[in-house]
Amino acid sequence: MTSNHQNELVRKAVAVLESFESGNPEAIMAYVHPDQYIQHNQALIDGREAMLGALDHLKEIGTKVSIKRTLVDGNYVALHSVYDFHGPKIVFDIFRFENGLIVEHWDNLQEMVEKTPSNHTMIDGPITIKDIDKTDANKALVKSFVENILLGKNPDLLASYFDGDNYIQHSPHIADGLSGLHAALHIKSSDKAILFLP
Repeated sequence: MTSNHQNELVRKAVAVLESFESGNPEAIMAYVHPDQYIQHNQALIDGREAMLGALDHLKEIGTKVSIKRTLVDGNYVALHSVYDFHGPKIVFDIFRFENGLIVEHWDNLQEMVEKTPSNHTMIDGPITIKDIDKTDANKALVKSFVENILLGKNPDLLASYFDGDNYIQHSPHIADGLSGLHAALHIKSSDKAILFLP
């Protein structure tokens, strides 16, 4: 996939998010598939019409969207943003494209916290990828981390994924470093399940 094509997908995803603030339906009409849009946000049903139907309400309550970083991988675009939507929220939106149109959407909203254990905000840090040549290796590492640590396949490998305490954490509940992550994780030895503690 060419970088021009990827940039075009990002542009379309950004335009759709910006419509939540402006109330202008043009981007949704142009970039969301009219018949094959799958919605994973529990507040909305499938279909482009449901998204269009939410615009007036979003504008009425004064929704603001500030996009902090974008990532693109094949036909997927992920955006990390601050929404002002019934108070400030940190949001990840993921859009899946087919033939240049959005056909699926996932999101995750979290209340924004000003004071975190790490003293980092939930949105600071780099906004560009500097080691694009390591993408495949990095994806494999993250997949392995999820399987071994978050899904509990081999939790004893936790330390092998991190450079000791040279690890920056943006969670509102976890301190920096491997020590902060280790303190926030609870490992049940009986079934090897990993639980994030609030």
